[in-house]
Order: sequence, then structure tokens, then C-alpha cells
Amino acid sequence: MPQGPASHCAGPRTGPAPQLSSSERLLDPSILFAATINGLLIGGIYTLVASGLTLIYGVLHIINFAHGSMLMLAMFGVYYLLTKLGVDPYLSLVVMVPAMYLLGYFLYKGVIGRLSNGKDENILLITLGLSIVIENVALMIFKGDTRTITVAYSDKMVELGSTLVPLPKLISFIAAMVLCAVLGLLIRHTDTGKAIRAVARERVGARLVGIDVDRVFAVAYGIGLATLGAAACLLMPIFYVSPSTGNVFIIVAFTVVVLGGMGSFLGAVVGGLIVGLTESFGGLFLGESLGQIGISLIFILILLFRPSGLFGARR
Repeated sequence: MPQGPASHCAGPRTGPAPQLSSSERLLDPSILFAATINGLLIGGIYTLVASGLTLIYGVLHIINFAHGSMLMLAMFGVYYLLTKLGVDPYLSLVVMVPAMYLLGYFLYKGVIGRLSNGKDENILLITLGLSIVIENVALMIFKGDTRTITVAYSDKMVELGSTLVPLPKLISFIAAMVLCAVLGLLIRHTDTGKAIRAVARERVGARLVGIDVDRVFAVAYGIGLATLGAAACLLMPIFYVSPSTGNVFIIVAFTVVVLGGMGSFLGAVVGGLIVGLTESFGGLFLGESLGQIGISLIFILILLFRPSGLFGARR
């Protein structure tokens, strides 16, 4: 993930050290440990962003091209909740999660479902159009400037072994993992989750047993956007927001979903962590500007040797 002005990387504790060559320094255990921690922390956020995308694909069987632009809108919401109302980004969860759910639910009910006429290819084109419209309207309203926030704990560090970890990144990682677990439990153990899984597996059969498929579509889309509301709250203390921010995350989210397996929640978690580690070590050995090359290489290898992804069903 490109480092924003408000982001900090995990790093080894400073102190007297012997003079080492650049290659020896990169292979130093403390440096490698710091890169691993940093990659996992980044990967946790990627997981949360991708989980909503994989849920929408798993139920609707379409790629939601508006996913990145919706994340950008949610991040602006968190930004203004803090700057205008003084609401802490993490406390914004109680506002942004239900707000994004309602946005997704009524957006599908009123626009996507109504205009698609039940055709998946129409949904894909509609979400692509929504993405273009939302990004350009945001550019008109918010201009092209990047915005960051500062909170009291922005610069606080936590010691993990020999590594100092930024507190906001650690909080965001733990919260992202907890929210992914809650989402998994919701899908597996609630009536709504069972209906979602039934529709994802067999739409016609679900209709025959009395499930309101159109409502399930709207609920699934709403939950997918609710995960973006949560992700926005966790991202703002460590990242920036601008009208083009969604483009940064949507490419990575697609990579995570394909890597883990389309429609697989476990795949989204594992894929997100792998992508985070790949980016972290790529940045360490190749430099920050080339750090994402490793993500593209993994993406190509997965498509070549396991097109269904790590946890996707073989066809």
C-alpha cells in the first residue's frame, strides 16, 4: 500500500549497532522481523477491504467496480466526522458501518437491481458507471487535494520484541481481524447468513423454498459496503484520502480476492496477509516505489498455476 503522509512503518528499535553492508543490513533478523510485522499489519486492512468484495461476488457473481469509490466516500465521511464533529475515527465505526450498509442496501434496491433487469452483465456495467460518476463528483466537491487526520495517538508506538509498531496500525489490524471473524460468524450462523449462502449456491432453489432473492442481493450488497465503512474508520488514522484513493485499494482488493479464491472468506484473509507481506518485503528489497511488483508477480503465478485461487473451487 503506498505510504500516506499519516502512515508509519514498523521498524527495529534504534540503538548502537555494528557497521554492516547494505545487503547484510537487509538480511538482519531484526529488519526482516520488522518487515514481517509491517506486512501483516497492512495485510489485515487489505483483508477487510477484500472481504466485502468477495461477499458481493459470492452472492451476486459480479465484480463490484464501485467498491473503491465507495471506500473513498466512507473515508471522507470519517474525515469530516472528526474535523467537523470531533468524533474519533475508531468511534466512527458506530456511524459509518450502519450508514454504509443502508447506502448499499438502498443503492441496490433503487438503482442496481432496478436497472439491471436481473442480468449480471448489466450489474457490472452499472457499478462501473457508478464508480466513474462518484469519483468525478467527489473530485468536483473535494478537489484533488489529499487530506489526513491527526489524533492524540498518531505517533504512539508499541514494542513487539525488537520492533516498534505504530499503535494506530496495531489497533487497525486487530480490529480488522475481529470484524472479519464477526462477518464470518454472521454468514455461517445467522438466518440471514444462511439465506445469503443459499442464494449464492443456488438462486432458483432459494426462490422455490421461499427466500426473497432480491432482498438477499440488497442485504449482501449492503454488508459488502458496511465492511468498507469499517475499513475507512481503520484506515484514516494511518492513510490519506482523496477522490482517487479508491483506485489504490481496488486493484489490491481484486488481487486479494483472486489470490484467495473468488467468494472465499478464508481466501480473503490468507490472500490479504500474503499480499501485505509481499508488498512489505518487496518494498524492503526493491524500494518503496517498486514494492508492488511482487504483488503483480504473485497474481500472474496464481492465474497460471491455480486460476481458481488458493481456496477457490476447481472447475
